[in-house]
Amino acid sequence: MTSAARVAIAITSVLVASIALAQRPVRSADTEKRIEQQLEGIAPEEVISFHQATAALDMNDYAGAARLYRAVLSHAPAFSPALRRLGASLAAAGQVDEGLKFAEEAVRRERSPENLVSLAEVLVTPVGGNAPPQVTGERALALAKEARTRAGSSVDASYLSVVAQLALSVRQYGDFREASHQLDDMFPGEMPTHYFGAVRAALDEDWMRAVREIREAEKLGLAHEDAARFLDSGVRLRANVRRAFEYGAVGMLIWIASLLMLFVTGKMLSAATLRSIEVADPNDGATPRELTLRRLYRAVINIAGTLYYISLPVVMALVIGGTAAVIYAFFLLGSVPIRLVAFLGIGALVTTYKMVQSLFIRVESIDPGRSLSGSEAPGLWSLTRDIAAAVGTRPIDEIRVTPGIELAVYERGGVRQRTEDKGRRILVLGIGLLDGFRRAPFCAVLAHEYGHFAHRDTAGGDIALRVRQDMMKFAVAMVQHGQAVSWNLAFQFLRLYDFLFRRISHGATRLQEVLADRMAAHQYGAKQFEDGLRHVVRRQIQFTFMANSEIKQAIEGHRALQNLYRQHPRTTPGIEQEIEEAMARPTTEDDTHPGPLDRFRLLQRLIAKREPVESGMVWDLFDNRDALTTEMTAIIDSQVKAAAVAAATT
Repeated sequence: MTSAARVAIAITSVLVASIALAQRPVRSADTEKRIEQQLEGIAPEEVISFHQATAALDMNDYAGAARLYRAVLSHAPAFSPALRRLGASLAAAGQVDEGLKFAEEAVRRERSPENLVSLAEVLVTPVGGNAPPQVTGERALALAKEARTRAGSSVDASYLSVVAQLALSVRQYGDFREASHQLDDMFPGEMPTHYFGAVRAALDEDWMRAVREIREAEKLGLAHEDAARFLDSGVRLRANVRRAFEYGAVGMLIWIASLLMLFVTGKMLSAATLRSIEVADPNDGATPRELTLRRLYRAVINIAGTLYYISLPVVMALVIGGTAAVIYAFFLLGSVPIRLVAFLGIGALVTTYKMVQSLFIRVESIDPGRSLSGSEAPGLWSLTRDIAAAVGTRPIDEIRVTPGIELAVYERGGVRQRTEDKGRRILVLGIGLLDGFRRAPFCAVLAHEYGHFAHRDTAGGDIALRVRQDMMKFAVAMVQHGQAVSWNLAFQFLRLYDFLFRRISHGATRLQEVLADRMAAHQYGAKQFEDGLRHVVRRQIQFTFMANSEIKQAIEGHRALQNLYRQHPRTTPGIEQEIEEAMARPTTEDDTHPGPLDRFRLLQRLIAKREPVESGMVWDLFDNRDALTTEMTAIIDSQVKAAAVAAATT
């Protein structure tokens, strides 16, 4: 038997002793009439005294009842109903030993169900506040069981209640359960039935049923104080814990099912997207199927973002509950490693605190590079306006140049501004890409970026961005505080959710890229777009290698960097192979962009609206190339020196 059941037995035994036997049934008028008729045949003058004695007994006037029953017995000494009721009155008045003599005499003269159960009750009456010994309780139980048997079909709830109480008091749980089940079957609407049903439920550790049963017993007449004492004994607490556990388990299953559903939905959307872009005619632009997929992706990303924040309290509960369970397990084992427990407790507190803190730390968005004025590159600004007109969307509002190899667009402004297409459109242009970039391919690549504006890809994404930022802040905090370990449930959740969210959001991004590719190729031709994308891939690898090589030589030679944008590509072994591998890489579910060869293949059937007539190089669009490249080199040089100083001081 479990410890919880032992606690329930100890509590309910006391409660039953004080409650069940006090629940006297309403006397049957027919039974009383039969008894008085029997007395009338023996001592008719004592019928009134017997009737008055019974009334006094029912009013708890035990002394008055005993006096009147003695008067009856003086004229009818063998009348067993008077003998048993005198015994009960004396026992209730505290004269247990004397009362027991009369109860025993009643049974000796007539072994009736009433006499047997009355003797059983007198036997277990406490003397001086002390419960009778075990052997006395066992005898009382045997008498009560015999009374139940002799009552036969006329047995009432009182007999079964006494059996149940006595069985419980002497820990004969089989007899208790049998009597309790008989009450269920024969007297489902009686108060004792539900009271003992509550006790049985407590023994079975079915705490919620115990609460239901005791409340039903209270409705049927059990004193509120007795019901409250039963619930306060630990039943209500355990019921609440069990209820919380069950609700928590259901919530956990729903949560896990939501994560699985999210993963399955992402897989289905990814497969549907792949089928759509493979069979769609690129000359038709965005097909209705693809537009539907875009809407579905947006909805699923919003749901996934919301689920992340819903999941945080669940993960907190798992972290705290898991830690508490481990500590409790150590207590059960009898050995508590203080240092380990302290480590686990501190880890749980730090994880929970950082999880909450990550939601309130604001990450200031900083625009990359610097703004490029119209006077610095009038030709570039004119070209961007021409491309916007060709695509059919409004032009960019700002060009920001960086020392690197970026080429992207985004929008600034509130959600409403971007939703209404009033956000500030920004083009990020890495100067490292421009060397050798011809204008016609550049137009096609820039048309691809304008395609994102035209398709309103940059108008939303707030939830996705916020979730990515919050996950990143949480991950960084865990790494900094040594909590990014395999046994940390929060860290494992973060890894899992990052995987799920990345798969879904990247699937949506790949679809956006394919549709933007069509826009670019439709306006400027698939060949020009392919040439432009090949240049971007090649230049990204070349510039990264050249910049790293120059930085290394400058550090070793203790000199300033030479102009990184005037250096010619070197024929270093491995670079061409790296470029070819980048071009031929297969598309995976973790990619934000399809592989270049897949992008080219999907555009093979596309017919261009017009071929670009732009000639010359992109650098020709700038007013002062040398000044700009010198400035960008100086920025990288200062960053290298700052990094060197920081490394030297750590």
